[in-house]
Amino acid sequence: MRKLPGLRAALVGAALVVSAAPAFAQACGNNASGFAPWLASFKSQAAASGISQRTLDTALGNVTYDAKVISLDRNQKSFKLSLDAFMERRAPASFVKKGKGIIAQNRDLLNRIEQRYGVQKEILVAIWGMETGFGANSGNMNIFRSLATLSYDCRRSDFFTEELLAALQIVDRGDKQAADMKGAWAGEIGQTQFLAKNYLRYAVDFDGDGRRDLIRSKADVLASTANFLKQHGWIAGAGYNPGEPNFARLVDWNRATVYQQGLALFATKLAN
Repeated sequence: MRKLPGLRAALVGAALVVSAAPAFAQACGNNASGFAPWLASFKSQAAASGISQRTLDTALGNVTYDAKVISLDRNQKSFKLSLDAFMERRAPASFVKKGKGIIAQNRDLLNRIEQRYGVQKEILVAIWGMETGFGANSGNMNIFRSLATLSYDCRRSDFFTEELLAALQIVDRGDKQAADMKGAWAGEIGQTQFLAKNYLRYAVDFDGDGRRDLIRSKADVLASTANFLKQHGWIAGAGYNPGEPNFARLVDWNRATVYQQGLALFATKLAN
């Protein structure tokens, strides 16, 4: 979601993650008993794939198994709600009012992002609101503890191992320090909840400070979200409600039908 020069480097980094993944075939586990030897093996292979020792020490030095993360993974319910119930939880009337104020206060920034990436400002603000209440609740769980736990867990080990490697690369390339990598229970990072591999691929440095910061930089957050949608085929100026060209792009952001419907409805309310 950042400038194109940064995107090339991000794509290279993402390719390294994908190519390295097959080597990470340690035995998974369904309880904490095998986590310590699994982690030691993972760190050795991560170092062999190019992750610096400093990053491994700061990110994984004191990581332990987190049973709470496993419990949360097994009990996801919000996407089973009706559209009305989902809107009440993720985009209530108070969010519509606040979102309109945010658009007014950040019009210059949003206009610049829309000019560069072609994504309407109300969609970006709607995503921002639905994901973290406009940055108020990005999560405070240790990204590396969550991702290491889920990588070790047998249910989706390969998927989360790639995410863990990507999170380590985010630190290695200097975008964030390991201590700052706090987020949601499944390892989502920042104010619009990027998975680590998407952070590598689509994050851009829109505020020009030399780092792609999706945790603290509002400009980077919104521009990166726009870049994600553009790179997935967003058509500038086209509609995003059901039956319109860009509605299909919302599935690339979130595969839950109720989320896609809720996001389009929320953005429509912000635009009116």
